[in-house]
Order: sequence, then C-alpha cells, then structure tokens
Amino acid sequence: GGHPKSCKSWLGLEMAIAVASGRPCLGRFQVEQPGPALVYLAEDSLPMVRARLASVCEAREIELASLGLHVITAPCFRLDSSVDCHKLAVTLDRLRPRLLLLDPLVRLHRLDENNAQEMSGLLSELREMQRRFNVAIVLVHHARKRTAASPGEALRGSSDLYAWTDVTAHMARTPDGQFLLSVEHRSAPAPYPFPLKLVSR
Repeated sequence: GGHPKSCKSWLGLEMAIAVASGRPCLGRFQVEQPGPALVYLAEDSLPMVRARLASVCEAREIELASLGLHVITAPCFRLDSSVDCHKLAVTLDRLRPRLLLLDPLVRLHRLDENNAQEMSGLLSELREMQRRFNVAIVLVHHARKRTAASPGEALRGSSDLYAWTDVTAHMARTPDGQFLLSVEHRSAPAPYPFPLKLVSR
C-alpha cells in the first residue's frame, strides 16, 4: 500500500521478478521457493508493462525472456465477476505460479471498499485461490490520506483488508526524494523501516 506515485507498482514488479528469477528481492531478501510469477497491471498498457519489467530486469542484470514471468493481457479484469474469477482460477491451475501480482485493487472491482460485507466476499475468493493453488497473492492498494499507527491501518477502505493480509508493506515518500518501506507481518516481528531509492540505468 501507499499514496499515489510512491512506487508501489515498482515494488510489486520487483517482488514478481525476484520470485521468477530466484534473485534476492531488493537485493537483500532471499527467495526460498522461486518459480513462475503472474502479473496484472490494470492501469498500464501492455507496452508500458513490458517496459517496466525490462527496466527492473536490466537493473538486476536478468534476461527477461529467460523468466517464467507471465502477464495477464485481458483489457478488463474484475475480481467481483464470477466469469473473470473462473478464468483466473483456470489460469492459475495451468501455470501454477508461485506469486500473483494484482495492481491496483481499486481498478479490479466495482464494490464499495468501505463496505466490510462486500469486501469480505471478494477477499474470501482470493483466499480460496491462494490456498487452492498454493500461490502468494500480492495486492497493490492505495493508502488513506491521514496518517496511521501501522502499515496495515494505512490501507484505504474496510478494515477487512488489513485483517486479510499476512504481510503488509507500506511505501512512503521522504522529503529528500527517497522512499521509506515499512513492513508488518502477521506472525513475525516487524523490521525497522528502511529507505529505498529508485535508480534509473
């Protein structure tokens, strides 16, 4: 999660490429079970998605074509559509990815994010897929405008979103133009927030 232009999408792609390549995420977090990754970026055209992926791969000195990295190319995909969810389940069953990246959540449904009952149904569907196909699901989501005590509480909408997550990562801009990543884990101590810098090559 994070505010607009806080590099949430870049972090999601970094995670997907780390899993697909087996390289450490952000150069420091080991990937214990590498494997294929499946991504859907709802706000970017396919050429932009490829350009972003190629950029991260270049920075990591990885050949994009060598990765088991798959992109959902559907022009529209909604998690509140039973037809689309069935297609996603078929795709997950066929590819068996280790990681599924969906970015951003707000573009993937037409529900009221503040309605706990509506969001609970959507998240339950994702949890069922996560368990059925043994896949890590990364949801990119926007943060509230006001400050919060923890990364999870900063997520916009129903508190069910926070309750659903196993790990919450929050990206925030710092005054010096860098980014601060805060991480919260359901069953492990939270590490200290640490700075990141987006570097073009």
